[in-house]
Formats: sequence, structure tokens, C-alpha cells
Amino acid sequence: MHFSQFYIVSHPRPVRESIEHYRRMLDANPFTTVEHGMGFEAFTAQQAQEDTLPSRVQRAAADYIGGHPDEVALTDSTTQGLALIYNGLTLKPGDEILTTTHDHYVHHEAIRLAAERNGVSWRRIPLYDAPAAASGEQMVERLRHAIGPRTRVVGLTWVHSSTGVKLPVRALSRVVTDVNRTREEHDRVLLVLDGVHGFGNQEEAVAELGCDFVAAGTHKWIFAPRGTGIIWAPDKNWGLLRPTIPSFYSPEPFTAWEDERPPKIPTRASWISPGGFKAYEHQWAMADAFEFHRRIGRKRIAERIASLNTLCKDGLARIPRVKLLTPRDSALSAGIICFDVAGQTPNETVRKLLERKVIASTSPYKVSHARLAPSLVNDEREVEAALHALRDIA
Repeated sequence: MHFSQFYIVSHPRPVRESIEHYRRMLDANPFTTVEHGMGFEAFTAQQAQEDTLPSRVQRAAADYIGGHPDEVALTDSTTQGLALIYNGLTLKPGDEILTTTHDHYVHHEAIRLAAERNGVSWRRIPLYDAPAAASGEQMVERLRHAIGPRTRVVGLTWVHSSTGVKLPVRALSRVVTDVNRTREEHDRVLLVLDGVHGFGNQEEAVAELGCDFVAAGTHKWIFAPRGTGIIWAPDKNWGLLRPTIPSFYSPEPFTAWEDERPPKIPTRASWISPGGFKAYEHQWAMADAFEFHRRIGRKRIAERIASLNTLCKDGLARIPRVKLLTPRDSALSAGIICFDVAGQTPNETVRKLLERKVIASTSPYKVSHARLAPSLVNDEREVEAALHALRDIA
């Protein structure tokens, strides 16, 4: 029984079939498939850019996100997306990046590398102390008090894989909006969100959260092919980034290279999408993962995952010697449930569950916990079976 599909997913049938379709095309005629599929003919005005397969992916992603295709950059992971954002921002000595103590290694490391490169400082704050007792009001107030006059970027994570806590992102984004009312446009605070563990299991549309940039891998809750992801930002914000990696997704940088001139600014989302040859059958099949979600329905998916997680959390809370760490309130949790078993390390708990055919995980942090993550691949029977296994080992 798989309770760690949030880590990296099995491909559902429509996605597997799409990957196989593009793989056959690539194997039969690799040059023509890539040349036409990527729209390289558009670079010489022989093809419309909107006819390309990456454009199809952008349209599908934008429809799910609630934005416009031109607001979506394609990446291979959350890690790459965060690095492209932070490295691309134009920051100056004296500026500060504010983040939290709860974020994943890749978020902190993307910030650290960008801070060193730009000569800026960065700082981490706790938004809550005990995750089970976290409250939206507490998190809002802590962020409000932490933003200082030098703060130029706030980095948050929608759902913490360390604790299972889901941030009230809209309320936190309003804090940033309030701060910006007294700032000039060039000095406003930008909100960067690692959205990966809310993207695909929440009813809220990313474009409505109030963030300036959102990075998310799509090979987790979205059920897209492995090695895929997106960055979303409002159109006006892409001009704030400098591309890090040469792009194959827009004619303008290529034409500028031919004409021996800089590209005509502002930067567009497509300029941020890293070039280089890809596992194209995986990237192009992303569109079918978003279509898979559309057919089921965002609301149905969110309600189903919330229902299974509530069943699991309520069951965990009743087991003696098990300490539930994730909030039981669905407003403050999503699809990841963290817990401890008295007298056991998280690794011991996960090993004992595996012996009972329950695939759980541990959180990769200095303070680690065992995790279960009921998702679309599970049902009530499997949740009850996992709880039964925990009663046996607790």
C-alpha cells in the first residue's frame, strides 16, 4: 500500500499512454519530431509558436493554474524552479531575503547561493513552534513582525514536508501587500512560494494565492511524468528575472544572438525555461496529466484527499503511544501527515510498516518524523489497514 506517492508518483494510464505515444514518434523520426515539436521552425518564421508541443503544455498548465500560457515557464523540478527564480532576481548589497525555519533544503540552498552571489543577507524565522498547535493568526503575525525595511524577498512553502503544516498563503500574501503599500515599485517585497505539496491536492488556484512567483514540480501530486515542473508568475513579474540558462522556448533570444544584439526586454516566461535537449516524451506528456486532473475535477480531488487525510489523522490520534504532529484542521494541513511512535525512531517505524506492506517515509530534516500521505491512489480500506499496522507496532 503506497502512502508516499507525494515523493514521486507512478504514472496514471493517460500519462503512460502519452509518454509512449511521444516515445514512438521520437524513435521513428527523432530529428523531425523534435524540430517540429519544439517549434524550432518558428525561429525562422516557418511555424507558429502556438503550434508547438511546449505551448500545449503551457496552455494546459495555465488552465489548471488559472493564469495565461505566457505566464508559465517549464522546468524539470521544484529545485530547478526555485534556483531559476532566486538566481534570476536582481538584488543588491543591503537587501535581505526572509524565509522560514520550516522550508526544505533546496529552498534554503537556492536562497543561500543567490545571497552569496549578490552580496545580500538572508534570515530564517519560525512561523510556529509546535506544528499541531499552529494557527493561521500566529503565522500571519510572525511574518508581519519579521519583515524589515531591508527585506526584498519573502520565501515560503505552501505545505511543509517536515511537519505537514499547510500555510494560509492568501493571508500571508496580504501581509506582503500591506507592507508594499508604503514602498516604491522598485523596492517592493516579492513573495516566492515553493508550491509543490499543495499543487494538485488543493482547490485553490495558484494564480489566486497572491504570490509573485510559484515553483512546483509536477511529478508529485499532479501525476505528471518524472522530471517535470513549472514556474508561474504574473506577466508583469517576468521582467524582474534574468535568465540563467539559454532557452530553446522562444525565438527572440535566438534571433538576438543571430543579430548580435541583446534580446529585447522585458524577459518573458519562455526565456526562463531552460534549454538543452530533454526527455521530450516526458515534458510533452505533462499536458495529459493536467487533463487527467481536469477530467476528475479540482474540487473532487481536493475533497477526496482531505477526506482520506482526515480519516487517517483521526485514527492516528486515537492510537496510544502515537503522537500526531500535523494539524487535524484541514485549513492547516493538506496531504502529508507527520507523526512519532514512542520508543521508536522514524526509520524504525517506517521499516516496521514496510514489513506489513505499508510504504511510509521519513522527513529528510534534522528533526525527522514518520509520514503517511493518503492520496488518489488510496482508499478508505487502505487507510484503515495502515492504521491497523500502526496499532500493531506502536
